[in-house]
Amino acid sequence: MTGREAHLVELVDEAGTATGQATVLAAHQPPGWLHRAFSVLLVDPAGRVLLQRRAAVKTRFPLRWANTCCGHPLPGEPLTIAANRRLGEELGAAPVELTEVGVYVYRAEDPATGRVEFEYDHVLRGDLPDRAPLRPDPEEVAELRWVPPAELAAELDADPHAYAPWLGGVLDRLLHPGEPTLRQPTLAAEDAPERTGGG
Repeated sequence: MTGREAHLVELVDEAGTATGQATVLAAHQPPGWLHRAFSVLLVDPAGRVLLQRRAAVKTRFPLRWANTCCGHPLPGEPLTIAANRRLGEELGAAPVELTEVGVYVYRAEDPATGRVEFEYDHVLRGDLPDRAPLRPDPEEVAELRWVPPAELAAELDADPHAYAPWLGGVLDRLLHPGEPTLRQPTLAAEDAPERTGGG
């Protein structure tokens, strides 16, 4: 176990209350342990969202399109500090002001790697100035692209298996901020990339 797989994550209950901690590796082994995570969506002045295609070396859902950046805060760490750290590591982005727009709870099994995502996912929005420099790390990010949210929603419906299974729920939180926590039923591996999350 090396690198980020050895980092600690915060285990939580269904209400998001901390209950303990585990390594990233342990939390993502079947059947998965519910833990705190974050998903960032950066938005440009035209209202487009920044997507990344996850690098081939990712242990969960490699080469699928996902939101701008994902990660896990260390136990007790503020979400915005953890998220800005990952934005810097993955994209070379300068610190961005981030606002939490909702929580998305989901579980999905990766059919390619056997790993499990079981996340209490805080969705964070950040506004990125026009032409802000980005330097994606190829070990983290295969590609980047900007897409209007309505176009993304249509693409998720048309070709869900091209996308990470959490992206639909993350997009929903961005488009409907402040609504109650969205909970997605457990997904079978072959059905993992769903857009609406059944919620």
